[in-house]
Amino acid sequence: MAARFCGVLVLLTVFLSGLNASRPAVNQELSNIFNELWRLDVNRMTPGIDYTVSVQGRAGFVNQGSHVVQDHASQPLFSNVNESKLMNTTTFSRFIGLLDNYERTIGVAERVTTEELTETNLFLDAVLETEVMKRAHKYLVSKGQSSSNLRQFKSQLHLIWFHLYHRQRNMGLDSCGFEHVFVGETKSATEIIGFHNWIQFYLQEKSTHLDYKGYKARDHDLPDQDDHVLNLQFSWHGLVKPVGSAFIGTSPEFEMALFTIVFLMNTERSTVVLVNIDQCQMELVVIRHGRSLGTAYPKLLSSNNRHRRQHSH
Repeated sequence: MAARFCGVLVLLTVFLSGLNASRPAVNQELSNIFNELWRLDVNRMTPGIDYTVSVQGRAGFVNQGSHVVQDHASQPLFSNVNESKLMNTTTFSRFIGLLDNYERTIGVAERVTTEELTETNLFLDAVLETEVMKRAHKYLVSKGQSSSNLRQFKSQLHLIWFHLYHRQRNMGLDSCGFEHVFVGETKSATEIIGFHNWIQFYLQEKSTHLDYKGYKARDHDLPDQDDHVLNLQFSWHGLVKPVGSAFIGTSPEFEMALFTIVFLMNTERSTVVLVNIDQCQMELVVIRHGRSLGTAYPKLLSSNNRHRRQHSH
């Protein structure tokens, strides 16, 4: 039933894309490889077992740069997370070790210590040992986008994710893809930019630097606690993100593999691909900053589960 419904959904999307040229058709090849990576992601956390989220109320409209926001979620988004699994899974624990290596204000130059360089190298080594990144590497080699040499592929990942660049002109090297996507940054003391990672969200929420304000969704779409992509509104260090999206429960290697493939398979400055992953249809947005990543995030369009429930009533 799931496969059949997905087929209908894909055909419907292709038909609608003919009517609406602004929405791309589902990229079936990328959907296939991403579902393979999804199945290989053994480190992914299981909703209701490894973590529990409480989506609560629908967030209201907030202007970018506004500090005034109504709270539609009195409780945290994450009511519990299996921290022993986080700390005992190598890619998760090494990922967490990188989160405090960055200055969140853009325009302030990053100073990378020898210890931080070592942490980055160890994280990439752990990611490269996972079946998820091994499969992504094999795919990119087959497409002529990456060298089969592991050391060269590691250098390529480093250039995409960790190469420092100027996000704010006339300032020092103040940003990189990893910091923007996974850690989050603040701009002109008025807005949050980037910040698309659930682990950082959980840790910042737990330390009370972050306050979840509610979910963002279309009028008839109610998110489930087991959705693996959520659109969220939150405040962080007193600033507000009107809407930010993130995978939930996924491993760092899965997210890096997905966005690395989209980055390398396209040359435009801004790329949006429409894919079906597991039971969700989403857009993956990737914006380049030269030969490195500017930003990358998922944007949930619909969950097949909810479609099926609606049709069965």
